[in-house]
Formats: sequence, structure tokens, C-alpha cells
Amino acid sequence: MRDDRGMRYGQRGGYTPAEQERRERVRLQAAEWFEAGESTKTIAARLRVHERSVTRWRKAWREGGTQALLSKGPVSKEKLSAKQWQRLET
Repeated sequence: MRDDRGMRYGQRGGYTPAEQERRERVRLQAAEWFEAGESTKTIAARLRVHERSVTRWRKAWREGGTQALLSKGPVSKEKLSAKQWQRLET
């Protein structure tokens, strides 16, 4: 079963590649606003995210630049094949 963000609960969990890409774009937009001197509160409101997220991103950006905000890819490697998942779902 998928929720409206594309996450699969009760199965693989995590984000789809498209969702990871979208989230990365949000972080990179935040980096542009960090450069421009925007406040955490303003960035959070513009991006519709929690201020704590922006604070984490800002810290990562200060320590590693924009590169630190890029997606690191899937959290873990898929253990089951698509065929195995299909079999489990039935």
C-alpha cells in the first residue's frame, strides 16, 4: 500500500528515487537561500518544512558546502528481487 508521497508501508519503506530527487532539490534550494543570508524560519516557511530540518541542513552546509546536501542514495541495498516481492504480496 502506498501513501500519497509514494512510500511503501509494510513493504520496503523509504523513499522512491523520484522522492529522493525531489527532497534533494529542496535541500539545494535551501543552500541558495543560506548563501543569500535568509533566516532559518523564512526558509522553513518557504519550503514548507520544519525549522529543525533547515537547521540540520544549514549545519551540514556550513561543514561541507552544497555537496553535503546531495542525496546519498538508498539507505540500504534491496535484499529481495522484484519477483520475490511480488510473490510475497500475493
